[in-house]
Amino acid sequence: MGDAPIAVVNEAEEEHIFRSRFPPVDLPDDVTLPEFVLAGAEAYADNVALVEAAPGGRSYTYGEVVRDVARFARALRLGIMSAGAVFSGVNPRAIAAEIKKQVEDSEAKLVVTNEVAYDKVKDAGVPVISIGDDMERLPGAISWDELLAAANRAGAPVVALDPVQQSDLCALPYSSGTTGVSKGVMLSHRNLVSNLCSSMFAVGEELVGQVVTLGLMPFFHIYGITGICCSTLRHKGTVVVMDRFDLRTFLGALVTHRVMFAPIVPPVMLAMVKSPVADEFDLSDLALKSVMTAAAPLAPDLLAAFEKKFPGVQVEEAYGLTEHSCITLTHAAGDDPWQQGPVQIAKKNSVGFILPNLEVKFVDPDTGRSLPKNTPGEICVRSQAVMQGYYRKKEETERTIDAKGWLHTGDVGYIDDDGDVFIVDRIKELIKYKGFQVAPAELEAILLSHPSVEDAAVFGLPDEEAGEVPVSCVVRRRGSSESEADIMAYVAGRVASYKKLRQLQFVDVIPKSVSGKILRRQLRDEFVNRTKTAAA
Repeated sequence: MGDAPIAVVNEAEEEHIFRSRFPPVDLPDDVTLPEFVLAGAEAYADNVALVEAAPGGRSYTYGEVVRDVARFARALRLGIMSAGAVFSGVNPRAIAAEIKKQVEDSEAKLVVTNEVAYDKVKDAGVPVISIGDDMERLPGAISWDELLAAANRAGAPVVALDPVQQSDLCALPYSSGTTGVSKGVMLSHRNLVSNLCSSMFAVGEELVGQVVTLGLMPFFHIYGITGICCSTLRHKGTVVVMDRFDLRTFLGALVTHRVMFAPIVPPVMLAMVKSPVADEFDLSDLALKSVMTAAAPLAPDLLAAFEKKFPGVQVEEAYGLTEHSCITLTHAAGDDPWQQGPVQIAKKNSVGFILPNLEVKFVDPDTGRSLPKNTPGEICVRSQAVMQGYYRKKEETERTIDAKGWLHTGDVGYIDDDGDVFIVDRIKELIKYKGFQVAPAELEAILLSHPSVEDAAVFGLPDEEAGEVPVSCVVRRRGSSESEADIMAYVAGRVASYKKLRQLQFVDVIPKSVSGKILRRQLRDEFVNRTKTAAA
């Protein structure tokens, strides 16, 4: 596996700190994210930067992307990202109330949407810019195309804007973090540039302008915007954009667009292996060289089945989180520039090795002491990619980032003698449904708002297709007559589809510890046992 990670032990503080086996990489100063990503785009002006996956889909060259970034910035007199404004993506599957909540919490000044989602945002209380041709159906919306045309007529702004600093906020994605409901994650230009420099350290010059990447992960997700879109555009590749997952469209895109790299999630791998739809396509001549799976655990059996069906495709696992700007650990590093050695790949079922410029330690959740190799503890990471904090949530920030700058991930893992990291458990209670985060606290709050619910707990159960599904145990108030289906429908009407409860059982009591913490593991075991008994 190459050189082991560099372990630094501070005897005075008994700190076990691990660093990458690879040398540090340079981080450019005073460069914004758009400047970094689009640097050198002029030489690739006619190359396709983005193309819609569906047959006949629209494409955008690098020249068009650079032009429209500048036009949008001029049109708004501040722009997004390139001129100092902050981008906050929202899941289009969210209901109107959830979107409005994010608009209000982020103090958004405008919303950019399309025709499909317009009805969900039209009453959000801010101006709406719509991308689409049928503006007559969108009363009150500002046309994207007309806005850019106006920018051309207006020319340079009359009032000069303050230059954007690398320390300025760039993005405000929403994450449930290690606890609680969704929070705005403050990421600066430097955070995102730093993450890209670390995660792409092994991409050689010979790949610039050559790689076709599948853009399946949504761009409101940190994995989509940073790990796919920005990283591909940085090296002047092509992103094949899918607006939603459909297996036929997905497989057709792999074949038609000659996709070489596909960042996906385990449920997509499962469909590629098991769905009869895959038999409709000739997949013997794919250009696909590798897939990267992140955002949800990859089952060993699924990995083996995928490798058997696609023997020429390298499977890389990765680990990342929104609070660290995206990728933190990865599987393949390419050629070792110092030893001229072969491609280095982490062990199967690990989530990879530590990237350059990062420090990682594993701490005992009870004592806070850092732990040596091969000893499970909470994964903590420190680097210039660590978020600035949660927006307007000081206490949540202080619980997640300690005084020494360590980001506490809530995940439990260990590092072995070769520097490969393994995830073994989660401190946090988040449910990962098809890569999307579902916070039990949010669903519990909705359940408890029902007049017939006395107490409730939500937790995840393993699921072959989704990774995990949210389920609940509920204590009904005496005399109430609602069924399990009634309560589930109540929740479903108040959340996005991926947050819906998939199962619900009525119980007499929700077990809790002396401190009042829900004993989710006990609940989960009892839930499974009751399900098995009922099926017998």
